[in-house]
Amino acid sequence: MVNYIKKVNENVNIEEGEQIIENILLNVYFKEGISNKELARKNLLPIPVIVAVKKELIRCGLLIQNNGVRLTKEGLHFIENKLGFQGIRKDLYMRLLKETWEEEQEITEIKCILNKIFIERPSADITIDQSKCTLDTAVKRAVLCLQNYALIGKNILCVGDDDLVSIALGFLLKKLFANIEHCSTMISVMDIDNRILSYIQDIAEKERLPIKCVCLDFRKALLNNFIEQFDCFFTDPPYTLEGMILFLSRGVEALKKRSGLPIFLSYAHKSPEFELSMQKCFVDMGLMLSKVMARFNTYEGAGIIGNTGQMIVLKTTSKSKALIQTFYQGPLYTGELKKTVRLYRCRDCGETTKVGLLEEIQTIEELKLNGCSRCGKQIFNLIEKSKI
Repeated sequence: MVNYIKKVNENVNIEEGEQIIENILLNVYFKEGISNKELARKNLLPIPVIVAVKKELIRCGLLIQNNGVRLTKEGLHFIENKLGFQGIRKDLYMRLLKETWEEEQEITEIKCILNKIFIERPSADITIDQSKCTLDTAVKRAVLCLQNYALIGKNILCVGDDDLVSIALGFLLKKLFANIEHCSTMISVMDIDNRILSYIQDIAEKERLPIKCVCLDFRKALLNNFIEQFDCFFTDPPYTLEGMILFLSRGVEALKKRSGLPIFLSYAHKSPEFELSMQKCFVDMGLMLSKVMARFNTYEGAGIIGNTGQMIVLKTTSKSKALIQTFYQGPLYTGELKKTVRLYRCRDCGETTKVGLLEEIQTIEELKLNGCSRCGKQIFNLIEKSKI
């Protein structure tokens, strides 16, 4: 099948790239007869650019001007078979684009299904900066993917996924397609934690979700078969500048070489100075800052960041590149950059225990799990903290 999107982009050559042409075509698919003014508003483009793209789509035989712009049979065939929309519930898709999407019955049903899955997921490993987002947040991220035209028929990557975003995406797809066999979306999960990968893979196989898992330490370079393969990626990296750069670099390497591809970066709220350093990194990587949503993410037991975090939507440009492409040997996680020793006292018997990266017990969670070495109780008070 002819790649009409690429063909139109070559003829019109708009800076926004192929993604915006695909979005315009989908706007017509979901609302035939749509006006130039509405297309311009939806895509944040001047009307002359919309007209130019429309003319090329008409010339290719995908659209026809008849009481507004409409799809031809070839256009419909292209969207449903090439872009992956065959068998989709168009009414639900449109309802999820609205601000009131959380009120939809299908979203409530997804959350009911996910509740047990999220309760039983593996515990967070704070030595690698894991912090599990809530079920509501995972669903919000999945819908955000749809609202950015990055879900249907796409190759999606999760760069780390202790948040189970892949599972939320999978169940959203099951609601959008009456028959999941019609769904051509593929979701890949890369993570260093085999507990997470096994849990996701077991659920994917049981529920017939289009997910595959790969165990990968992001300190190592990506394998060649993962480079330039994906249409978007999600990441919630370690809350260090080094961790963010590394995870973004691996994701950018994995993205196709196209402008306008979205990156969904979840990150803690930081100081103005830290966020300025983040934004400098975005510029150095050739990424455009598209949107910042404060308090978008909520987390379980992440008191150190106030249980909330921001969602930063970035988009690729013709200058996008990874800052780290080879093996990374430096510090990465918070515990490696801010090495501390904490002294905890058992509330029951008064026994004290050292906890730290270089100690026998590395985290308070591990101490609670093991219990006090003297009495076995699991409640402790922090009495001293010092830097190494």
